Amino acid sequence: METVKTNVNVDTTVELHRALNKQVADWSVLYTKLHNYHWYVKGTHFFTLHAKFEELYNAATLRMDEVAERLLTIGGSPAATLREHLELTSVSEARGDETAEQMVETLVRDFRAESAELQEAIQIAGALEDKVTEDMLIGMQTAVDKDAWMLEAYMGR
Repeated sequence: METVKTNVNVDTTVELHRALNKQVADWSVLYTKLHNYHWYVKGTHFFTLHAKFEELYNAATLRMDEVAERLLTIGGSPAATLREHLELTSVSEARGDETAEQMVETLVRDFRAESAELQEAIQIAGALEDKVTEDMLIGMQTAVDKDAWMLEAYMGR
């Protein structure tokens, strides 16, 4: 089992575990929200968004699993219940009455917020000199930024 450097501040390690658990929770709630959007999107862009939302929820589950497994690898315990995910997340659940445009707008906001949270986690991993976690999170942030940009472009911005 890999561990982070032993001469580092224990508080920083706890901070990293917390930040990674927040990511697990966020991706879990985003996964469910994206399924909601996938099932309930309507309108002239149904086929485009239906497929895109499926692509995004598949990515969300992979991200959640990757972060949870990294957390286990470095000695943490990933949040693994819906109750924990809802307590830890900053992502709001789908309301159920969003228009297709509102769904896309909400996801852009969610992905921008997720990028900022990933940046915080990257800094914590960097302080611990945990290059593997840092690299994983940088790759995730790159993908999330691209997803947000693509959704903004879809909206004509």
